[in-house]
This record gives sequence, C-alpha cells and structure tokens, in this order.
Amino acid sequence: MRQVALFGDDLERFAHCAGVDEAGRGPLAGDVYAAAVILDPAHPITGLADSKTLTEAKRELLATEIKAHALAWCVASASVEEIDHLNILQATLLAMQRAVQGLEVVPDLAWIDGNRAPVLNCAVRTIIKGDALVPAISAASILAKTARDATLVQLHRQYPQYAFDQHKGYGTALHLERLRLHGPCAAHRRSFAPVRTLLDKQ
Repeated sequence: MRQVALFGDDLERFAHCAGVDEAGRGPLAGDVYAAAVILDPAHPITGLADSKTLTEAKRELLATEIKAHALAWCVASASVEEIDHLNILQATLLAMQRAVQGLEVVPDLAWIDGNRAPVLNCAVRTIIKGDALVPAISAASILAKTARDATLVQLHRQYPQYAFDQHKGYGTALHLERLRLHGPCAAHRRSFAPVRTLLDKQ
C-alpha cells in the first residue's frame, strides 16, 4: 500500500520519526488524550497494532514495553474545558501538539494518524489508518488509550454513579441512562449534544 511505501522511505530520509495518535475524541466525558512515540530500531517491539484491536491486558503489556524501549515518548491531553471552548477537533490537535513538543528527542518527522495534523516544528505526514500501518503510530495509539482509560477509572472513583470504569465515557446505553438519572457532572463535555440537551432542559 502507498502508506507503507512512504513509511519505508521516511525511515531512509529522517533520523527520528515520531508516531502520533489520539484517544477519546468520541466520548461524552473526560479529556482527549494524545501520544507521540519515537521507536528505537535497535529494540523492536513485537505485537504493535491499532489499540482498538487489542485486549486491555495486551495494551497494558505493550504500553510498559513501549515506555521501556522507545527512544522517546510523551502522553498529553486537552481538558474538557478546552474541548468545550475550542471544539473537539481543535482540542485533539492541541493534545497532539503538546505530545510532540513533550518528546525528549526532537523528531524530524511526525506521522499523524488520520487526515488532519497539528502545527508542528518538524515535517508532518498524515496517514489514514496509520495506527494499523505504522508501528510508531500503533505505539502512540496504545499509550494514548491506556492513559485515557486509567484517567476514566480515576473519574469512576470520584463519580461512581456514572460507571465511567465500564464505558470510559463513551455514549453507551448505560452511560446515557446514568446521565439522564444523575445529570451531567464536571467531567462531562457540555458542547456534546446529549449533555447539552440535558443542560438545556434544566
């Protein structure tokens, strides 16, 4: 495929390539997360894949390995308040920008999953379905997903009535039921329609 060919060419041309991906664009609650990872060619990691295709246990194991063996990695986020102020796309790009800027090794190129990229001080390439095609993006997707899931488990301890530990903030039937029953809390995104509709009724 074209993306795979470009990925190989990039490794020839650039010294440090960072994979960048996000987690949490769709949920009704919680921050949006992004991660950036520069893998170490001397320490290949077996099993990297789109985080959505992996079990929770496998993601956790891989996250530990990525943090131990990557040349550099960083996880960043944009808050619920930033999501509501900027919109979810711009907040996601902001989280990606923060993740890349937080890397201890400055990348020459950032591979961004999807078709929209943040403004960065390095070359940028967007790759649709990059989390399934480029190992560094897969690694970033795993770190972003595990970090966000851990935060939602913490939110569950603060707001147990919403069962955030089960649905991780996504608009499942259970979440919507609890949202109607208890109303939105501070962790809910007020700019998202199901939450906004409830607030308009108050």
